[in-house]
Amino acid sequence: MKLKKTLLITLFIIPTIFFAQAEQQFNGVTMHESLTTVQSKLKDIVATSELITVDNTIFPLAKDKEQHLICSELKTETGTISKAVFTFADDQLTNIEARGNVLESLTTKLTDIAINYMDYTVYQKQMLLINNKKDIAWIMTDEAMFSHLFTWENPLLDEKASEALPNTGLVPAFLQMGASFEELQAPFKANSTFTLRQDLDGSDPNAQYQINCFGVNYLGFPRKAEARFGDDKLNVVWILLGKAEEDRVRQALIKQYGPPIFTDDTWEVYNNWQVAQRKDKPEILLMTQEIGLDYKTSYFKQ
Repeated sequence: MKLKKTLLITLFIIPTIFFAQAEQQFNGVTMHESLTTVQSKLKDIVATSELITVDNTIFPLAKDKEQHLICSELKTETGTISKAVFTFADDQLTNIEARGNVLESLTTKLTDIAINYMDYTVYQKQMLLINNKKDIAWIMTDEAMFSHLFTWENPLLDEKASEALPNTGLVPAFLQMGASFEELQAPFKANSTFTLRQDLDGSDPNAQYQINCFGVNYLGFPRKAEARFGDDKLNVVWILLGKAEEDRVRQALIKQYGPPIFTDDTWEVYNNWQVAQRKDKPEILLMTQEIGLDYKTSYFKQ
């Protein structure tokens, strides 16, 4: 049996280092720059700015420190953006979310051809995604793209920000292994911002399709969960994480399930082979007992 999954949508697998990214329209800002550097570049092109440092870090790309620089009236060469938030993980810029007049301000001078993905217009070379209906743009690092942060709207940009998501530390209970697709439709809808069905290519012998659930709360942050179904029964779920939060995730799993029963360089397995934390790619794998025990012998060689 093969333990195989598609880690990223093909359209995002691209060597971005060779291209100038859209963030440089903000007076030369580049991803991974420090907070001080970005503040210096932005001070002459914004009307106001406010720095928020989060006490209890939950941002998936941050190990220790999470900061958000909120700016208003950002001027680019082709327009003015109403507001934007620059998110820093351990003093590196990892994610930009801009709202208001984003299409004119960020795409007028772009030459690459955009493609469509769900409700997004995607400029691959720029790592830029735009939701035209909402007039919101996201500019991201590779790590932010993997975590699907373009489906997260930073609540700090909202005038009436909702309360923080609860952080129970537990794997979402509505992901019931063995439940039918019919039984899970309502819980999926209730616990996701939106969902998208994806028919699989046949390489997974255990599943025929998956439901991509966006906005699933895990550890107080909205995630993408990929719920796979075989014969209309849920048997595998992947929850996408950030590499920097690996230890936070580990401690949460240990608190919920106890110490791992198997550990190697790539995996830590819990709960009688039904839950695994992947370390080469930041993900959690949930499995039925049957699949977990099969992987124990066929994949993990135990």
